[in-house]
Amino acid sequence: MQTVGDVIRKYRKSKGLTQEEMADRLGVTAPAVNKWEKNSSLPDVALLAPIARLLGITTDELLCFHGNLSDNEINQYLAQLQEDLEHRDFHTVFLSAQEKVREYPNAEGLIWQAASILDGARLLLDLPNQDAYDNVLYGWYERCLESADEGIRNQAADALFHAYVRKGDYEKAAQYLSHFSRENPERKRKQALVDGKTGHREAAFRSLEELLYTGYLHTQNVLNDLRILYMEDGDRAMVHKLVDLSGAVAAAFEMGRYQAVCPGLDAATWEKDPVWTMGLVEELLDSADTIGDFVRSPLYRHMNLRPADPSFAEAARQTLLQSLEDEAFAYMQSDPNWDLLKSGASWQNAASPGRNPTN
Repeated sequence: MQTVGDVIRKYRKSKGLTQEEMADRLGVTAPAVNKWEKNSSLPDVALLAPIARLLGITTDELLCFHGNLSDNEINQYLAQLQEDLEHRDFHTVFLSAQEKVREYPNAEGLIWQAASILDGARLLLDLPNQDAYDNVLYGWYERCLESADEGIRNQAADALFHAYVRKGDYEKAAQYLSHFSRENPERKRKQALVDGKTGHREAAFRSLEELLYTGYLHTQNVLNDLRILYMEDGDRAMVHKLVDLSGAVAAAFEMGRYQAVCPGLDAATWEKDPVWTMGLVEELLDSADTIGDFVRSPLYRHMNLRPADPSFAEAARQTLLQSLEDEAFAYMQSDPNWDLLKSGASWQNAASPGRNPTN
């Protein structure tokens, strides 16, 4: 490991200065400079800034503080750290990692990952004195909470949260939730974990159910956007696959038959498939009453959702019937049942072989 003396000698020589010349400029003796370079003594604190200016370096460089490890160098070190843990005793590896962190105290990517590897290793090895390492490892995580990198901050906060959950200190664990943005669903999920362990089970159930519901909406939006991209590319097989998947997701989250069928109509219209379109429209009209089925699902029973007004289903039917006049459905004009279906007078009796979009 490079020392302060090594740095002084290296940059003094690069500047073309003798020990006497350096001593003269700093107002010290040449033997003092000689002792620094031999690591027999260290410069007075008041001399650190003048020495750094004279040598054209920063005080961090003078004190061997480095924060410029590349990602590749960090990855190489972490791989070596993991290999060492397999062949050497934990404490020896731990002390070696401490030296590395001292050498590169600004390398946040190195610090949190080294802490994570060592933290996991001591748990896996079930060391009898593993708590003895808490102060150092948790201290490394704490340092990373101040990182400008949101990813590093989140990883460090996550590690500290779970560390205190393992210890049963839920109040302390909850303090680290503030390091996650309020928009981050992980913050809400972790709060639910704490609530469930501290007697606030109703709040825990409600939060997790809300995450389940918003997760469904997010998943369907992603599937919808993917389907649109594949429609633009003309990939019929992937369009059908995504329609099927959207229907399966709606069924899995107990959203009701209407929500399971709905994604197929856009695809059927894109394909200009009269049989598929007719079958889908009939099923949507017939299943409009299931639009609010998720309200009655036990998956969301702690959300205290209100049942949909009965008139909502009829309004949905009328909106769908009105949309059938759009130019997008011009290809349906040749189907003898289309006008009957659009009239709404006997849509329940309109017969068509159709197809099930989730098959």
